[in-house]
Amino acid sequence: MNAEMNTDLLDQIERELLSWDGVSKEMRATDVSNFDVTIYYIGRRQIGHIHHDGVADVLFPKAVQRELIAAGKADPHRGGFDGVVSYAIRDETDVPGAVELFRMSYDRAMYRRAAA
Repeated sequence: MNAEMNTDLLDQIERELLSWDGVSKEMRATDVSNFDVTIYYIGRRQIGHIHHDGVADVLFPKAVQRELIAAGKADPHRGGFDGVVSYAIRDETDVPGAVELFRMSYDRAMYRRAAA
């Protein structure tokens, strides 16, 4: 995959995520010259982020993480973090899968927020 993902794909996903109630974003850089990750939040709670190399990392409880990986809907986090799945966004056909994972994380966060 190219070092930078197709920005049209990122824009499609971002438009969808930011249309959901309460979702905001923050861009971060690993160096001063390049923003390389966009993080999506509900309030202060992160639901996931997309690296600009085209990999989405989405947060879930460990049991859900294992289920998603076993079902082939996501990969283990490429850095090995528990409770996070990775999902490669290579082309247009990957957009719905990425949105589905973010939606699952969003729904869990909204449920927890309502229960608090």
